[in-house]
Amino acid sequence: MKNTFAGLCLLFILAVSCKKEVSGLPDETQTGANTFGASVNGSFWIPQGFGPFPADNLLEARRLGQDVLINARNFASSPNETEIEIYLGNVTGTGTYQLNTTTTQGSFSGNYGYYVKRNLTPENEWITSSSNIGSVTLTRYDTAAKVISGTFRFNALNIYNAPSPLAVTDGRFDIKF
Repeated sequence: MKNTFAGLCLLFILAVSCKKEVSGLPDETQTGANTFGASVNGSFWIPQGFGPFPADNLLEARRLGQDVLINARNFASSPNETEIEIYLGNVTGTGTYQLNTTTTQGSFSGNYGYYVKRNLTPENEWITSSSNIGSVTLTRYDTAAKVISGTFRFNALNIYNAPSPLAVTDGRFDIKF
C-alpha cells in the first residue's frame, strides 16, 4: 500500500513538473479560434497552463471603449510565469497600428507591446517605446461577432536592465472578446 501511494505521488510530481515543448506556432486564422503565439528571442511562445491543471484565463481580449487590450499568459515553467500584453488605443477597424508609445504597463495609454517574466513579482519587464517599436496588423475586427485577429511584432527594452533587448516576432492571434 505504501509503495502504491509513493508511486502515485512520484507520478503526480513528474506530471506536474513536465514542461510541454512548443514545436510551432498556431496557424493564422480569423474565426475566433482563441489562438495566440509568437517567437520570443527565437523561441516559440504560446499560452500554456501548469502541468495537468490548465490555468483559467490564459488568453483574453477586451474592448475598453474604443481601445483593445490583448493578454496572453504562460505558466509552463511554474512557478515562473511569462506574459505578453498588447494595448491598442482608439481602434477603428482593420489596419496597422504602431506600438511606439513610452508608457508604463497598465496605464492603458497609447499603443504598446509588453513582455514580463515573474515569480509572484516581476523579475524582468520589457516594453516598447518611441525607439523600440513594433506593430499590430488587425486582419479582422468584428464587434458584432466579437472576434479580433491579426499579426504582431515588437522590440522592447528591459526596464530593469536596459542592455537586455527583447524581440517578439511572427506573432499572431485570433481571439473572441
